[in-house]
Amino acid sequence: MRIKKFLSSLPQSVLNGDEVTLYPGPIRRLFEFANLGSSDIFYHLGCGSSESIRIAHDEFKVKKSIGVEISKKVAIKAQRKISHLMNAQIINKDFRKINLSEATVIFFWFTDEKMIEQMIRKFEMELKDGARVITMWSPPDLMIPSKTEFPFMLCQKPFKYAKDVAEQITTICGSSCIDFTASWYLAERYIQNLESVEERYIRFVNIFQSLIIWINAWNAGIACEEEIPPPVDAYIGILRTFYNIDLSSLITKK
Repeated sequence: MRIKKFLSSLPQSVLNGDEVTLYPGPIRRLFEFANLGSSDIFYHLGCGSSESIRIAHDEFKVKKSIGVEISKKVAIKAQRKISHLMNAQIINKDFRKINLSEATVIFFWFTDEKMIEQMIRKFEMELKDGARVITMWSPPDLMIPSKTEFPFMLCQKPFKYAKDVAEQITTICGSSCIDFTASWYLAERYIQNLESVEERYIRFVNIFQSLIIWINAWNAGIACEEEIPPPVDAYIGILRTFYNIDLSSLITKK
């Protein structure tokens, strides 16, 4: 099965990040990483179940804890869960259309490039200096993180931007290129910190995700290797033979 066919079989809400749910453990680690505290007004854009809103309110004692959720059904369910909290609420709107000027910490975790571009413009226009935008896996577009503990990223206004992906990767990984060993390590860190993969599937997800990281680096011209390394060929073969998933079509030639 070609990877495009495989991806087309998955729910779009999973692929674009619309309905990805985080467990309490990763949420707490993310908030500790961001130094979320009693002086903050917290916004989660695309909050889903509202667990992050509750944790920010109850455990990190923020001034206000606001979730923004475009799905009316999800927003109503989330609001019910936090209706007893004094300084927390769910806003049922498109977060691109609400004013964010009071926010001091924003959790924004989406992959759609057009949406990210729109939100960067909005952050630049509306957020005050010192406001923090926290994400996972990567910073928005070419923003340079002020703080990184992979997979957690924090960008603080006034924001800084890299001139290209290589410069951005250097600030995140300490190197201007990514080899397969680094790809494996990044995938491993991501899986461990999100606590979202059952034990029996960890090996498969680690292989799959590390290949995706390395292939993206290769295609972007920031892989350290001059040729496709043996582990990449071997793992692509394993996925093709045992899982009927072919990633080879993703690799562009140098």
